[in-house]
Amino acid sequence: MERRDTLWDGGWTFCFDDSAFMPSTDSFLLGSFPPLRQGWRVCDLGAGTGLLGLLLLAREPALTVTGLELSPDACGLAARTAAANGLTDRLVTLPCDLRERSQLPAAGSFDLAVSNPPYFPAGGGRTAAGSRGTARSELTCTMEQLCAAASYLLRSGGHFCLVYRPERLAELMETLRRYRLEPKTLRFVQKNGTSAPSLVLLGCRKDGRTGLTVQPPLLLQNADGTETEELRRIYFRDKG
Repeated sequence: MERRDTLWDGGWTFCFDDSAFMPSTDSFLLGSFPPLRQGWRVCDLGAGTGLLGLLLLAREPALTVTGLELSPDACGLAARTAAANGLTDRLVTLPCDLRERSQLPAAGSFDLAVSNPPYFPAGGGRTAAGSRGTARSELTCTMEQLCAAASYLLRSGGHFCLVYRPERLAELMETLRRYRLEPKTLRFVQKNGTSAPSLVLLGCRKDGRTGLTVQPPLLLQNADGTETEELRRIYFRDKG
């Protein structure tokens, strides 16, 4: 069933389907991570319902965000999100198979690419049915294909930021480098200060020099179980 919610009280609206395209914490975390500059052209690879693009525009309204998404249903939700907020000139989602270069926008046409991709390899035992399975597992786009698409779309010096699982970090970095995407900034996400990382945020530069900065971890909870101030900011808790 299609539903709507707002980023903050009285704020921008986003559309989703609670049976297939639910908003995730991962998108909010990734939305807070990339560097942003006025006028940048941003590409969201596997854009889903357009939530990540909306989060980036909430940080920097002077962006142009192009989402690429395989699912027609998700593209429809993304279009309704853009229309609901008067953002059809800045938030556009195109039907696209990232594996097919002929369907991609022009090479080198973006300053920033972002992605909240499937984390699990196909056949890895964590595959759900339908759209949720496609979003979680590499059924329609592998890590290799994602990195190839990002490299093709970015200008030299452009940024690629994504959220991923820590257990596949070595494989991810190796693949990124094969496609001229040099890992530059890494930040682990942890439930609290004593827990193991559950996610990793990774920023890369196309044709960048070697040298990786590891930032302090992003903690989701304080010692007493309450949300950290950083997570509250990411979720717009105090806005509105």
